[in-house]
Amino acid sequence: MTTTNILYYVAPEEEIFEDMKSNAIEIWRTYDDEFGYATDKIDRIKYIKNIKDNFMYILAMFDPNNQRRLFLKLQDETKREVFERLI
Repeated sequence: MTTTNILYYVAPEEEIFEDMKSNAIEIWRTYDDEFGYATDKIDRIKYIKNIKDNFMYILAMFDPNNQRRLFLKLQDETKREVFERLI
């Protein structure tokens, strides 16, 4: 396993995790929730703990366009943590 692969499974600092979490919830709240899809995603994120790869799991819940949208909302330090796990 490479360093990047190992880092993918390492939880970031709590502040960074909360930045990812709160911004992801904000994006899901913009969705039409007629069938409860957004509520399901929000509930998953709301109760998720900062362990292992949950930081990246939140990002992976989105399609590429919304990943970009989320990324643009994140603090610089959070963006750095994402890049380190992906590259």
